[in-house]
Amino acid sequence: MQFFFPQVHALIDWSRTPQSLDKELQQITPASDVSLRVADKLYQVWLFNKQPTWILIHVEVQSQEQTNFARRMYIYNYRAFDLYQSPVISLAVLGDEQASWRPSYYGYSLGGCEVSLKFPIVKLLDYQAQWEELEQSDHLFAIIVMAHLKTKATTSNLEEREQWKWRIVRGLYERGYQREAIIKLLQMIDQMMKLPQELQQSFEEKLNRYEEERKMPLMSNMELRSMERGALQNARESVIAILGLRLGELPLELIEALNNTSDLQLLKQLLLQAATVNTFDEFQQFLNDARSVN
Repeated sequence: MQFFFPQVHALIDWSRTPQSLDKELQQITPASDVSLRVADKLYQVWLFNKQPTWILIHVEVQSQEQTNFARRMYIYNYRAFDLYQSPVISLAVLGDEQASWRPSYYGYSLGGCEVSLKFPIVKLLDYQAQWEELEQSDHLFAIIVMAHLKTKATTSNLEEREQWKWRIVRGLYERGYQREAIIKLLQMIDQMMKLPQELQQSFEEKLNRYEEERKMPLMSNMELRSMERGALQNARESVIAILGLRLGELPLELIEALNNTSDLQLLKQLLLQAATVNTFDEFQQFLNDARSVN
């Protein structure tokens, strides 16, 4: 909020901890949209005038998810308003690559009746022109934006991605972040800026040498890989457990397909699907479609 929407951040009394409302978010999100809304968040916050307000944060990453975007923002806003009977702030972060796509308004007028919603957006692509400012910033989200931009820019040049990944990660140390912050950011960057094995090994060798020179090792590569494997296995087991409880014993080929899934974000989407699908075939179809997109 502070980095992307400072004008909204300034309204909130941060001495009171915001309350995450994931279950309530599901009430305003159609079941058919669950797989698209994994990045949405709904929070209850308190303003300085002591009044509670609800903030709906929407993150739109893939450019193909453009159809009726502004209308969806309007629908989720009025559903949240209907649920709480209180003002709702809708915010959108757009991570696509189309500079001209900037949906920030939805409305219509008919028979003397007029409704509308204007909502603030942040276009991550705009930060490319502020690259030097991002590199000089101490804000954690400056790092995330840099990693996002260079991930998009190096889709067809993975050697260049490895170079940028190393430059961005080295910047974590140069900014003087605490050990815990560096570890978390390193894990996020590692997930975003994926590399083939050979280039990943080159990156890790540079990181090891750098840490040895500075005499400040954070976490061994073995430990990092172990943490990643643990998160993946936990996610797989959760999907299998929910499907088993709802639909019965899983087909062996579906278990095998899940065990071969190594994309943590996809597994998070599958976890939501496991809680809503009615048949194994429906779940398998979603898995097949998601893999074809990725």
